Amino acid sequence: MHMLKKISLFAFALLGTFPLWANVRLPRLFADNMVLQRDKPVAVWGWADAGEKITVLFDNQSKKVKADRQGHWLIRLDAHPAGGPFQLIVKGKDQVTLSNVLVGEVWICSGQSNMEMPIAGWGKINNYEQEITAADYPEIRHFKVPNTVSVVPLDSISGGDWKICSKETAGDFSAAAYFFARELYRQLHVPIGLINTSWGGTHVETWTSRGAFENSEEYKSMIAGLPSGPDLTALLEKNKKNPTDKIGPNGAPTLLFNAMVNPLIPYTIRGAIWYQGESNAGRAYQYRKAFPLMITDWRGRWGLGDFPFYFVELSSFGANNGDGRSGSNWAELREAQAMTLSLPNTGMAVTTDIGNAKDIHPKDKQDVGWRLAAIALNNVYGQKGEYSGPVYQSMQTEGNKIILTFTHTGGGLTVHDRYGYVKGFLIAGDDHEFHYAKATIEGDKVIVWQDNVTAPVAVRYGWSDDAGESNLFNKEGFPASPFRTDQWKGVTEAAKYVVGK
Repeated sequence: MHMLKKISLFAFALLGTFPLWANVRLPRLFADNMVLQRDKPVAVWGWADAGEKITVLFDNQSKKVKADRQGHWLIRLDAHPAGGPFQLIVKGKDQVTLSNVLVGEVWICSGQSNMEMPIAGWGKINNYEQEITAADYPEIRHFKVPNTVSVVPLDSISGGDWKICSKETAGDFSAAAYFFARELYRQLHVPIGLINTSWGGTHVETWTSRGAFENSEEYKSMIAGLPSGPDLTALLEKNKKNPTDKIGPNGAPTLLFNAMVNPLIPYTIRGAIWYQGESNAGRAYQYRKAFPLMITDWRGRWGLGDFPFYFVELSSFGANNGDGRSGSNWAELREAQAMTLSLPNTGMAVTTDIGNAKDIHPKDKQDVGWRLAAIALNNVYGQKGEYSGPVYQSMQTEGNKIILTFTHTGGGLTVHDRYGYVKGFLIAGDDHEFHYAKATIEGDKVIVWQDNVTAPVAVRYGWSDDAGESNLFNKEGFPASPFRTDQWKGVTEAAKYVVGK
């Protein structure tokens, strides 16, 4: 069936995903082998006949509610410690019984292809055969939300089930999410539930709700000009070129929020991990607003406060061979990601050292997961120790040298390769012309200079599409995030999201 016919028919098709004789229905996420969030009131909801009396039983709890006039009902179970397996029973005129339910930590895992990338299959991450053989973690569960689009917000997804981690199933798990979960499990020894809602080649705008755009100064004129419902379907049918076009099914604004995020709300979660940005690199400057808008949108709709939201900074890739002298889309996108850390309860895993200049899908997902987990273990679960690489803090000029200070220096600054000297720095005077620079580490500072730049005013570090040569780390093994000290005009400042172009 044509992709866009699926869009217009999907909402009707959902009606066929539940048995016609069942008066009590649950969202697809509520199924055997599911993981519920520990230590928080847990939302349980569904549908029944209008006015039907519903009882929800879980462990030693019994909660009662009556379906409203539209047949919708929702209760919240009392906070429960980690454990299981349990049964979750929902009774109305009939009964639904879910088995092998665990209570632990639940994380949304979202983004584009580097989050979607499985351990095996098309992914084949480093050492995937050994990783699959060793994937004996029955208390790690993974739910893949089907890749689906919708022009209207949906209240349920069309398919998917909870997979128990084993060597038979793990190959289909999101690799980044799996290694994140594995590290959490090894440290916390509680069940981990992963809800993987990701799709390759997607823009951040398609993961954001229409309401968020309507209340955004940056985007409200864009969304005002975009039709809704059947008119949007017709527009997509007319303009579609391929699935990742901004007017295509997973590029146009809101389509994936409608189909792959809205149905998950208000499932109780601990937080979210995110790996996306490659598709927005051409509009990196606008990502400064688009990415925080999406995060704030999700948090507001989930109603769980500023839940943890941790993301992966773009890795290294020779996209357009951009650098600190000619300009770099990817560097500006990384900058926008780093600026998003101004939102509360956010964290960023730097991965420029584990990319591949010739492959936009780097195979080292083990370190990606480990670095995301390090943030969560420190910020959410109270473990001590460094969890970030060096972060630029300030600069001062002394003669022909610029002295840089950093936070998150951990046990000390170091280089992480055989060369023994710091690479990746550029320096410029007030002519805005950047030159390759020398750099040395002195304590918790880095000294940068270039003999031919006698009055320097700015430095850039790792400022290129392929930032793989940058080698500043702390001794805990975390790489420094690329940065610049200047605010000179970037190459993406004028690029704006325009539907259909």
